[in-house]
Amino acid sequence: MRVACRLSAELLAAMAARVRPGTTTGELDDYARDWLRERGVRSAFFGYGGFPGQACISLNDEVVHGIPGPRVINAGDLVKLDVGVAAEGFIGDNAATVRVGAVDAGSERLCRIAEEGLAAAMDAARAGNRLGDIGHAVQSVAEAAGFSVVRDFCGHGVGRKLHEDPQVPNFGTPGKGPVLRPGMTLAIEPMVNRGTHEVETLANGWTVRTLDRERSAHVEHTVLIVPDGPAEILTCAEAK
Repeated sequence: MRVACRLSAELLAAMAARVRPGTTTGELDDYARDWLRERGVRSAFFGYGGFPGQACISLNDEVVHGIPGPRVINAGDLVKLDVGVAAEGFIGDNAATVRVGAVDAGSERLCRIAEEGLAAAMDAARAGNRLGDIGHAVQSVAEAAGFSVVRDFCGHGVGRKLHEDPQVPNFGTPGKGPVLRPGMTLAIEPMVNRGTHEVETLANGWTVRTLDRERSAHVEHTVLIVPDGPAEILTCAEAK
């Protein structure tokens, strides 16, 4: 898990550094393909359920599961990069929302709140707490700021498979749900919308957009529940 998660974090950082106006989402995906090939590992997403990309790349009001292709990235966009790497029999999964140049104040605040929600969720991911504590942490941060959390998609357990039990919603009741136990590895991924929490899946069967076409932010880490204290973040790139 540590190897897969470190590689996933390094790929995410490398892709984020290449997000700039004029680049296409397909070019970013081609870069990911080459990066993975050079290291002898593979994307956990490519071919999963028929998904055609190495990574999910979603723009602006697209929440998750954007298919890379000819779309051009513009200044002021929000680019959601979701990366999964399969290595040594395990999977690391992480995501970030990249601001392209100067974004409007509302978009910047949206991204910041999503990141704060993830931090609060990881702090709540402690042995002895319950699954509802994680979701409640995200929901509380987002809704206090006037935003909403997506309810139709959620985080998940991750390990030898990309999606394992339990599901990890971004809303919940504290003290409810399964007990968090040491050794559990979870992909916690807040999806925070500027408007309604409602979303729809497009005709391509993958791309999820906000129903009101307001912008969305998506962030994610794979974490390990440890015996004492907050979860350990596994998807951290090595310092260069």
